[in-house]
Amino acid sequence: MLDIAVELDRWIGEGRDFAVATVVGTSGSAPRGPGAALAVDGGGAVIGSVSGGCVEGAVYDLCLQALADGTTVLERFGYSDEDAFAVGLTCGGVIDVLVTPVRADAPARPVIAAAVSEAARARPAALVRVVRGPAGFPGRSLLVRPDGSYDGGLGGGPAAGGAARDGTAHEVRAHNGAGHDGTPLDRRAVAEAGAMLDLGHTGTVEVPEDGSGCPGGLTLLVEVRVPPARMIVFGAIDFAAALVRAGRFLGFHVTVCDARPVFATRARFPEADEVVVDWPHRYLRRTATDERTVLCVLTHDTKFDVPLLEAALRMRVAYVGAMGSRRTHADRDRRLREAGLGERELAGLRSPIGLDLGARTPEETALSIAAEIVAARRGGTGLPLTGSRRPIHRAAGPPSERVREASV
Repeated sequence: MLDIAVELDRWIGEGRDFAVATVVGTSGSAPRGPGAALAVDGGGAVIGSVSGGCVEGAVYDLCLQALADGTTVLERFGYSDEDAFAVGLTCGGVIDVLVTPVRADAPARPVIAAAVSEAARARPAALVRVVRGPAGFPGRSLLVRPDGSYDGGLGGGPAAGGAARDGTAHEVRAHNGAGHDGTPLDRRAVAEAGAMLDLGHTGTVEVPEDGSGCPGGLTLLVEVRVPPARMIVFGAIDFAAALVRAGRFLGFHVTVCDARPVFATRARFPEADEVVVDWPHRYLRRTATDERTVLCVLTHDTKFDVPLLEAALRMRVAYVGAMGSRRTHADRDRRLREAGLGERELAGLRSPIGLDLGARTPEETALSIAAEIVAARRGGTGLPLTGSRRPIHRAAGPPSERVREASV
């Protein structure tokens, strides 16, 4: 649900009751992954999506029912050739959806409110919820922060904390980083969530019976929200302005950097999150990057490119691309080799930058670069889907219990 945190934070601030449906597992060609959410308030207003339209109507009805009876529900939506008129995924995949009521009287509301508040303010947080387990466990929630502190609790048994009608624990507590006053299950959940926070990854975790104290064990959804990945665009040219817009559309925090103050101005790049006047290589060495960072070098000027790429290709980042003709690339490659870069480092350079779309305008070029970035981050081929036998959607997460199979 943290993907719709801004809207949910507003609903909570207004005192609205709502139910939230969250994708907790997928298989086959499922349109959205774990963490995707749809919420419905008491007046019937809806935000978010769990399937891009395939099963939204049925999930909407489940949310209204959960609001009415206060019960957490786990449902599966899939595809069945036997009933062409039932609700289902036309893409042929399967999604498991956890529907949780978040009413004013719901014991889980303070934990969910705290998680939503953290995510809405771009502060790193992980929301852990029980997806599968003995009666009284599904829906229990725990918020974990990067320092190891946490709110709420999963308890140590079906009766721990006093299970409510919506399956959550009554007691909501704040714990220190070590979690010394929590149950073994809480400590296990905090450790798992901490590891997934480090990776910025949302997914499910199986806790066996001997680790959970529950017959059959538990399945936990660890939903992670971290600050947006960075896109740093070097070179304040017209193509950069178009790429800034594409980067913002993809959800990046976008910085434009150029050593020339006459070009690197807020007036020229109003949609950038930051505009920096500095030598590119110097700025790159002093700014924060991580394994999600995307670096786009559009300067195609040797005095900027070579020292910048020499630094960039030695960093652990998601993508490094450089603009220029094939002749420019050959000259740049030679200079980088002379600077001491080896084959493994040079293999990380996407140059000339972008996919072959026949692009001519800045906007078309930005589209080709953005498409290559998505393909690089998601493992795509960049080839047409027509005639391809590769899955369109990647599966993730384990199957869960209750099944509603159908198609349209």
